Amino acid sequence: MDHDIRLKRLRFRSWHRGTKEADLMIGGFFDMHSSRWTAAELDWFEELLEEQDVDIMGWAIGSIPCPARWDGAMMQTMRSITYVQVAE
Repeated sequence: MDHDIRLKRLRFRSWHRGTKEADLMIGGFFDMHSSRWTAAELDWFEELLEEQDVDIMGWAIGSIPCPARWDGAMMQTMRSITYVQVAE
């Protein structure tokens, strides 16, 4: 698949999760970091999107244990949550 098409599809999937909270966390993470991701990191993220939102969010905020499969540098970055825009 063409790289630009893949990014567009991933962005859409990131921002259309089903809840506003998941959209902000997962979509915001994608928008902030995806331009620097390697092909392997894109693969990781694409596979992560197959998981349930409540699980992804729980792993990212630490409310549930993160499986070893997902617990690495990308999840550590997601845990920073500095990419979520807060309205003032």
